Amino acid sequence: MSETQHDAALYKAPVIAQEGPSSWLVYTTGLVLALILTATSFWVANTAVLWEPGIPLGLAVLAIAQMGVHLVFFLHITTGPDNTNNVLALAFGVLIVFLVVAGSLWIMADLNGSMMPLQPMNLRMQH
Repeated sequence: MSETQHDAALYKAPVIAQEGPSSWLVYTTGLVLALILTATSFWVANTAVLWEPGIPLGLAVLAIAQMGVHLVFFLHITTGPDNTNNVLALAFGVLIVFLVVAGSLWIMADLNGSMMPLQPMNLRMQH
């Protein structure tokens, strides 16, 4: 009998995430914020109210805010101690994407510099 109690004390059932009103509130808040940011991005791209050279910067800021909303409200990436592995995996993914994009741009710039200059073509009809 004591062995059964001892085994039962060692076994703990896994905790299943509770799906309650608070989780619906988090997802709904994230959805509303994402929709607002998306609508604002379309407005920024199609308006003449903003200074035209500032539009790309405004769109970049809205895109970064959109990524933040997705990370916090949908992927639940927070700074808590239980999310250390998630944050490290996200940082590694960002590093890999940066290396691929930067390497591609570097290679394309090098290839562009190595190309022969274009010579004017003689398009006259020869008889």
